[in-house]
Amino acid sequence: MAELESPNAMSKLITFLSSQLQRLAESNDLNRKFQPQKISVFHGLTRPSISIQTYLDRILKYANCSPSCFIVAYVYLDRFAQSQPYLPINSFNVHRLLITSVMVAAKFMDDMYYNNAYYAKVGGISTTEMNYLELDFLFGLGFNLNITPNTFYIYCSYLQKEMVMMQPPVTSAGDSSLMRSPKLHLCFNEEESSHQKQQQQEVTV
Repeated sequence: MAELESPNAMSKLITFLSSQLQRLAESNDLNRKFQPQKISVFHGLTRPSISIQTYLDRILKYANCSPSCFIVAYVYLDRFAQSQPYLPINSFNVHRLLITSVMVAAKFMDDMYYNNAYYAKVGGISTTEMNYLELDFLFGLGFNLNITPNTFYIYCSYLQKEMVMMQPPVTSAGDSSLMRSPKLHLCFNEEESSHQKQQQQEVTV
């Protein structure tokens, strides 16, 4: 994680995540015309005018959470996408999913963090909506917030490798999962399947 402590490394991480999420959202925007998709509290009536890159930059600037939180938020987004196949990440929900995943990650990872009202202001939504988003996100994850060191290392290594290349992986239309490497998913599934049975991490909302 030391490699992500520098402002330059964090800037690259934010740029990569923004690029990947943008491609994924655009792909699923096209797919939503052909396949039925569930509408959730994360969906806005219109696409936000602020770009994903600018939105993530804003979160990075004002959230003041540790660099690890963005890795953990990425893991949560991947889990959410896999567990909610009818709720693919698109342009109408990606911003709310981002602010919620970072907030939940900060609460889980950091000793000190801001409350929901503060994150709501950072995200440009009301505190009431932030509360609903957090609850829905936690249920979407099945309250599975625990991340083992090995899982964290796998995701971190993947992101660092992609950051060096700065070429986000291409996702096919309608593909709601964030990470598409078969090897990576094999490691992820083997570890998570045994761990989920042993410990379901609960948090206080």
